[in-house]
Amino acid sequence: MDGQSSAHQGASIHVLPGGLQISIEGGTKVWWPYGEVRRTQGGYEGEQVRLEKGGDVLETLVVEDRAFLSALYRFAPHLGQFHGNAGRKRHRQLTALAALGVVVIVGALYLWGIPAMAAYVAPRLPIAWEEHLGESVVEQLAPEARRCSSPDGMKAINAIISVLTASSPVSPYRFRVFVLNDPNVNAWAAPGGYIIVLRGLLERTKTPEELAGVLAHELQHILQHHATRALLEDASTGLLLTAMTGDLSGAMAFGAEGARKLAMLRYSRQYEESADAEGLKMLIAARIDPAGMISFYNVLMATTPDTPGFLSYLSTHPNTADRIDRIRSLSASFAGKTVDLLPEVRWERVKMMCRRNGVRLEFSE
Repeated sequence: MDGQSSAHQGASIHVLPGGLQISIEGGTKVWWPYGEVRRTQGGYEGEQVRLEKGGDVLETLVVEDRAFLSALYRFAPHLGQFHGNAGRKRHRQLTALAALGVVVIVGALYLWGIPAMAAYVAPRLPIAWEEHLGESVVEQLAPEARRCSSPDGMKAINAIISVLTASSPVSPYRFRVFVLNDPNVNAWAAPGGYIIVLRGLLERTKTPEELAGVLAHELQHILQHHATRALLEDASTGLLLTAMTGDLSGAMAFGAEGARKLAMLRYSRQYEESADAEGLKMLIAARIDPAGMISFYNVLMATTPDTPGFLSYLSTHPNTADRIDRIRSLSASFAGKTVDLLPEVRWERVKMMCRRNGVRLEFSE
């Protein structure tokens, strides 16, 4: 094939010391120096030998005769080399090993590389980037139309946040709590200082101290960058690269996916133990009785659920019995005087803030 048309032309080949003398049907003769020839096929049993010459105009020679390679090898070993079946088998083995190596590398990157990068990046992110990520997640997970907006109720909850953070080191975050009209018993910490408390959890609390225990735990997830790190680990590498470059638009675009991941997120045992221990320290520093945290978990474990998703808070916070024992053990040495949290507030009104005139509010989706 002369590269000028798709037609195949018969030819006879003379293998000479310096190159190939090719006589084409019709009388045309061409000369192929070995230095300008490359072989693209024909190294294994059963293959045609295919030689090529040229660049833009590509001339091609296809030879069926296997003896051609033996003759070619005498003058151009690099073109006439034959691998045989053993070579093909070895080639397949090397290909399989290479594929296995890729799988191992990708697996190692997923298991160790991405978590290590997320652990390094999360505490070094600009606060504005985390806030944009958290805002986009909250807009999806707790849309404004489904939030309980009782001014008195939110004032009381924000007062608990103020008490918890007053005795702690200065935080770069501006903490914001939203109560979502949802019957499930759950709460989430989102990046950038956002906390979502579901109506079902709020209504199950008996005292402000019990809610304070939940909020202290979620605050620690934020302060220790657990939510941000977990989303970076679980998300696509694209979000991790977006975080490393500080692209705010990329953080906002992750809202729907981030909301789905956060709603299903189960923190590691290490994260939970750390949030418990540091949350307990936060309660003690604020002189809030840590028994509220313990009693709330005990109520959740002892009460038979009467609504769908009742134990969702426990399911996203594993090893609850062990955690209660650990919190009780950590708080055993606390002998300081506690203060009554929000003594002037009627807690029954706060916990029912998603109701109006005794009727539970039903917001449109």
